[in-house]
Amino acid sequence: MKTSFKIVLILLVIAGCKPDNPPEYTWQHLTVTATAYNSVTNQTSSNPHITAFGDSLFPGLKYIAVSNDLIRKGLKHNTPVSIQGLEGLYLVKDKMHSRKKNHIDIYMGLNIKAAKEWGRKKVQIVYGIKNEPLLETKRD
Repeated sequence: MKTSFKIVLILLVIAGCKPDNPPEYTWQHLTVTATAYNSVTNQTSSNPHITAFGDSLFPGLKYIAVSNDLIRKGLKHNTPVSIQGLEGLYLVKDKMHSRKKNHIDIYMGLNIKAAKEWGRKKVQIVYGIKNEPLLETKRD
């Protein structure tokens, strides 16, 4: 009886042990030019509350727009980004005109004063590239 209890206990412990999950993101560092923008008509194309990806903009959201070359480097739609000098993580939700290079635009809602105070600066960003799960292949 004691032996079967020990075996059951060992099997339960083994079944409850899971291998460590690999990290969800690989984090990359990059220096970019950063400016800020607002959801007002004179700063955007057609609808100031809809991004180029089709997301809605509302004041208070931590969103950024990125230049097309940064999209090719992995800063795709919904990529999390940490920006030097700012708190929290921002999400890539918009893209910029193709003439911009190595550039992010930080969404600052309707606060035009804050966007002007931010100005234009070089900043370090850290962004996450989502790791794809490894697929097991069957061998014959």
